Amino acid sequence: MKRKLWFLALLAALAVLIGCSLGKEQPPVEDAPAAEAPAAEAPASQPDSDRESQPEETPPDREGEEPAPALQEAPAPAAEEEQPACTLSITCAVLLDRLDQLEEGVRELVPADGVLLPPTAVELEEGDSVFDLLQRACREAGIHMEYTDTPGYGSAYIEGIGNLYEFDGGPLSGWMYRVNGTFPNKGCSGAAAAPGDRVEWVYTCDLGRDVGGEGSGQLGA
Repeated sequence: MKRKLWFLALLAALAVLIGCSLGKEQPPVEDAPAAEAPAAEAPASQPDSDRESQPEETPPDREGEEPAPALQEAPAPAAEEEQPACTLSITCAVLLDRLDQLEEGVRELVPADGVLLPPTAVELEEGDSVFDLLQRACREAGIHMEYTDTPGYGSAYIEGIGNLYEFDGGPLSGWMYRVNGTFPNKGCSGAAAAPGDRVEWVYTCDLGRDVGGEGSGQLGA
């Protein structure tokens, strides 16, 4: 019986302790921080209609200042004048039909087509003669040319061109020239050249008759 009473008393004491512990104050719960207030909206920009239109400022005219002169185009360079020219050719085609009559050393000098210099433009300088053109053309083309001065005739005498000389094709052979299709009856040094002239030096074996000269030209002149 005493044991039972003791046990009940123990239970009652435990109940009192439990009640006291439950009765203690709980720590206050902290309130959640208040939400930040929304940032104040920037004032809306004023419409274009409300803006005051301000005229653009232009710099005042400077007194006494002259307006800048308009740029002038530089004059175009003058075109260079073209040097007048003549056409000159050198042929020995008549020797092609006489190859068997030529000496062996001469035969080797005759081109297969009989052309030593095809029609070639040669610059014409003031006072040039047909002889001057021949000299210039042979020098520029690297063609051998040999002549002698003949004061009695007032002209140079053309002995050989391209190492083909007078009498290589017979006793009536040598060099002759024609201008614009005509054989002048004067020496090449005394025949003035004009712009656009067509000068042809041809080898003849019959005093020009085999090249259309009909004997009117002069050998070597």
